[in-house]
Amino acid sequence: MKQGTLHRALCIVNRQLIIVAMATLVACTKAPVYTDSSASVEQRVEDLLKRMTLEEKVGQMNQLVGVNHIRMNDGVLTEEEILAHNALACYPGYTADSIEQMVQQGLVGSFLHVVTLTEANYLQSLALQSRLGIPILFGIDAIHGNAKFCGCTVYPTNIGVACSFDTAMAYRIAKETAQEMRACNMHWTFNPDVEIARDPRWGRCGETYGEDPYLVSLMGAQTVRGFEQNNVLSCLKHLVAGGQSSNGTNGAPTDLSERTLREMFFPPFQAGVAAGAGSVMMAHNELNGVPCHTNAWLMTDILRKEWHFHGFIVSDWIDIERVAAIHHTANDNQDAYYQAILAGIDMHMHGPEWQQAVVELVRQGKISEKRIDQSVRRILTAKFQLGLFEHPYATAEDSARICFSEAHQQTALQASEQSIVLLKNDGILPLQQEVWKGKHILVTGINADDANIMGDWTDPQPADHCWTVLRGLQESAPEIHFDFVNQGWDPRNMNPQQVQKAAQVARTTDLNIVVCGEYMARYRWHDRTGGEDTDRSDNYLVGLQEELIRQVAASGKPTILIYITGRPLSLPWAQDNLSAILYAWEPGQMGGKALARILWGEVNPSAKMAISVPYHVGQCQMIYNHKPSLALHPYVLGPTQPLYAFGEGLSYTRFAYSNAHLQNDTLFVDVSNTGEREGVEITQLYVHDDVASVTRPVKELKAFRRTALQPGQTVTLTFPITDDMLAFYTADNTLRVEPGTFTFMVGGSSKNEDLLKVVGSR
Repeated sequence: MKQGTLHRALCIVNRQLIIVAMATLVACTKAPVYTDSSASVEQRVEDLLKRMTLEEKVGQMNQLVGVNHIRMNDGVLTEEEILAHNALACYPGYTADSIEQMVQQGLVGSFLHVVTLTEANYLQSLALQSRLGIPILFGIDAIHGNAKFCGCTVYPTNIGVACSFDTAMAYRIAKETAQEMRACNMHWTFNPDVEIARDPRWGRCGETYGEDPYLVSLMGAQTVRGFEQNNVLSCLKHLVAGGQSSNGTNGAPTDLSERTLREMFFPPFQAGVAAGAGSVMMAHNELNGVPCHTNAWLMTDILRKEWHFHGFIVSDWIDIERVAAIHHTANDNQDAYYQAILAGIDMHMHGPEWQQAVVELVRQGKISEKRIDQSVRRILTAKFQLGLFEHPYATAEDSARICFSEAHQQTALQASEQSIVLLKNDGILPLQQEVWKGKHILVTGINADDANIMGDWTDPQPADHCWTVLRGLQESAPEIHFDFVNQGWDPRNMNPQQVQKAAQVARTTDLNIVVCGEYMARYRWHDRTGGEDTDRSDNYLVGLQEELIRQVAASGKPTILIYITGRPLSLPWAQDNLSAILYAWEPGQMGGKALARILWGEVNPSAKMAISVPYHVGQCQMIYNHKPSLALHPYVLGPTQPLYAFGEGLSYTRFAYSNAHLQNDTLFVDVSNTGEREGVEITQLYVHDDVASVTRPVKELKAFRRTALQPGQTVTLTFPITDDMLAFYTADNTLRVEPGTFTFMVGGSSKNEDLLKVVGSR
């Protein structure tokens, strides 16, 4: 070969080598696919997953409490207190500094109990310093607003929202809560609680949507949509049946038939999954002898295979550890982790022991890395879908603009107005301000002037953000004299002298208002009488509250009783002797303003009870959808029926039902406003299968409608009768409609005297 030709050939080869080298260099320096926002979520997840070490994967499956929470409680609590479900738990042997190091090493996937934007952004900055820069998923108990953050909007709790029978309101509250959460750099709420509350002793009744599976399903599904459609991960909890434990206490054993589970407890979870819930939390309790946290039938067979759930499953507060410590179905924590992961758990709440123990289980071959990948894939998918890789921070400007905005305050006020149930009225309500101008009204009771009105799952809020009952009355009627007698906030330690003072003042006033109930504020955890882990052995008023009511009423002046509570409370004497009774539940920070508007007649109450109120604790369980033989032998001493029934609630106007009939698989009924003012009536349709192969409830709610009616107006409501209203699980646990006759009941409550009956057949 000639020298010139050889030179040209060598140049071509060199250029090709240079091109190959440059291409290799570009390929090596090209940004990873998981950082490319234009790639699909699936592509990003798979690219990131293959880059992760086992330790980093296991870290993504773990959630810890925030470092400020640890610094606040470090050295205060014992291991026994932590296992006892104390909400202030931290980690003996770990410091906040060591937790921060774990974050920088990419060994923490999520945090809870982070309640300031500053801390959230700080922890996120540490996570982004890790090798792969995987952002933190911040979870928070935003149960009725992002109320763990100071300065956010506090809406009524779920039980009150359920009493509105307004599913659109449930969506609206969730939507606005999601907006405030993201403004505070929170991404995941442990809500909605779609358990069925069937025991008034249970402290968490107020966190639920009540006792009926149909109502809970609709409310829960709309809450899920409100969060998920506004870029916040929802969490269906707690799977399953914690609302009917063996003794009414949180986490106690539950034993139920599969039919009862499928008909009463499963439907809200299934509806929430169908609505797009991104996560599910397991229940504290054991179910039929198996701790829910190691229950493969619940997590894998039902949730994954039957309902096709694609999100991730999280444990509740150190409940996997309780599999060994409390349930004794595991040898130790590592054995409990092993059982939980194989059963279906994806994320552990909470504690650093998980990290080394789970890594060892994989190294030992007891758990495959493929199984770990399943969980991590689900968690990473959520993080990408939430946009955390592109938007890991929030700003103080956004928080100030969005949180507690005028629009959100208006929603909270309207929700409170719709959640307050009027249960007795001898004609004294609504009050006329011109009649009471210049007169004196006594206001007293533990909940008359306390921030406890905001309810459980609320941290302290700015004083000017909370309308107590007293403040609401004073601002709404400045020309009326409100004589306030303070009873303190603690029902267990009421001062007898203050009770006597209220009785004395009542003799000099023209009207008495007593605001009683439970104490739920979490910042006085050990002083609470209601809320999470605050279960009762009865459903009566605590302390001197009943004595206060009786002595005030003994003045002979009209007396109005207002309950602020998260659970059904019973005072039959009040129903027989007082002028008016309202259940305000936990109405949120606008509660006092809403109550004032109802008392003065600016708002016509429309709410109906979402849970029955028994006369006494001996009636547990008191539910409207009971089986026919419940009252075969009535109580010898005391009534058998509830004090207040599911669906019951009064208005300042009157409604009448007529002309109920069936035509072409549709039920028609006329509803008339026979009173003198506009009002909203909640019409309820119940069904009973007259003869079936297994016993059926005496009635089951299958539809409802909120209707605004002017005085004298009549509307015809229609309810299509569908197979899903009539189907039930037969003896072989098959869901189907059995041929025969059905009784359809339509009216204003679940009480027989409030219902029109129509018989149809299939």
